[in-house]
Amino acid sequence: MKVSNDPTRRPARPHHLLFPLLAAALVLAWSSGFVGVRFAAAQAPVFTVLFWRSFVSGLALLPFAVTLGPPITPRAVAEQAGFGVLGMFVYLAGFALAIGDGVPTGLVALIADMMPMAIAALSLPVLGQGLRVRQWLGMGLGLAGVVLVSADTMQMGSAPLYAYVLPFLGMISFAYASLLQKKRPGVALTVIQRMCLQCLTAAALFALSAQGHLTPPLTVSFAFGIGWLVLFATFGGYGTYYLCLRLYSPAKVSAVLLLSPPVTMLWAWAMFAEPLSHLMLIGLVITLAGVWMASAQAQ
Repeated sequence: MKVSNDPTRRPARPHHLLFPLLAAALVLAWSSGFVGVRFAAAQAPVFTVLFWRSFVSGLALLPFAVTLGPPITPRAVAEQAGFGVLGMFVYLAGFALAIGDGVPTGLVALIADMMPMAIAALSLPVLGQGLRVRQWLGMGLGLAGVVLVSADTMQMGSAPLYAYVLPFLGMISFAYASLLQKKRPGVALTVIQRMCLQCLTAAALFALSAQGHLTPPLTVSFAFGIGWLVLFATFGGYGTYYLCLRLYSPAKVSAVLLLSPPVTMLWAWAMFAEPLSHLMLIGLVITLAGVWMASAQAQ
């Protein structure tokens, strides 16, 4: 019997329990980035943190990328570099620059949390996959829950107008990159190979953006933060996200990310003893209901 070695081949019918397990892993890993950033960003400029996160991630994956999977061709490098620019560099830099220019962190986080809505809206023109009314209602309900969770940190601030556009550009860039990878996967590569090339591309661009401030602080807090970002936010978050994209529609996968803010709230409570309010818990329940509506019948 002939067995396909194509790493992009999609299973015809994933087991019905697989999505809940992957979704739980995705939300835990994606939301955990807050912990690593809190430790590392207190020790160094944000672009220094982003450089070391991307560089260490790419370097750690490199031995596996060159020994496991199909040969990496120049065309594959060029394709993944493009995805790395859109899905990592522009996405993360947009939020970093906005915060640096004075946009309140709560507002930046809320804009980032609108990504599932952007992916849902772009799915029809890019992939030809429209959402049902129930899915749109679920997305809206989930976003309403996110707003409740973030209500205590919401303020407009006094940053220049262009700074408010930056996180939108980052969010749209990631959404478009997700859909583009689904529509045009390009040269067949493993998830590890894709992540390695994208991380190294982002690292090169973050190095330029850091303007020479690349020397890492020799502190336990910075090392712990980078290690956390590499293992959980990059390997766990991006790795699980890309695996889910191979099996399910981008709208179904991204809807799960609406749970990231409420789970981040739980991380903050568990790791830093930050208080939980009744409004936050109500928002969590509403978001859970919205995610269930948006993803229950999606493919």
